[in-house]
Amino acid sequence: MSKGFSYEEFLEANGELTYTNVGTSMMPLLRQGKDLFTVRKKTEERCRAGDVVLYRRGSRYVLHRIVEVRPKDYVILGDNCVSREYGITDDDILGIMTAYVRDGKTHTVDELPYRLYSAWTMKTAPVRTTLKKTAIAVWRRLKKKHTS
Repeated sequence: MSKGFSYEEFLEANGELTYTNVGTSMMPLLRQGKDLFTVRKKTEERCRAGDVVLYRRGSRYVLHRIVEVRPKDYVILGDNCVSREYGITDDDILGIMTAYVRDGKTHTVDELPYRLYSAWTMKTAPVRTTLKKTAIAVWRRLKKKHTS
């Protein structure tokens, strides 16, 4: 992406954007600084549960998965996150991930391994987030106990 362009401007001009992710919220699907993702500009069509979308949260851009479609908005969760984000609307969503590049090989969201991963991620989200929250709480208690 050229300097001086926002994601919105780039998608408007090109219809598609390939970029690298920052952060660990979409691990293990996307590894920070190693993998690329491609999003296509969102159309008027509503997104579906399981879609990985690029959206704006204030001044930041976020790439996370839709875990629930509601009549006027979406519930979104990163694959490696514990907190759901509520109230994301169609106006907030800039694009939908169509592909990613891992170790130099391009994979589309239509491929069976990705579809299986996405389905597994969606089905296990409640259990994974509960276990992760519990592990974080235990770690914090142990850390506090050992530093006191």
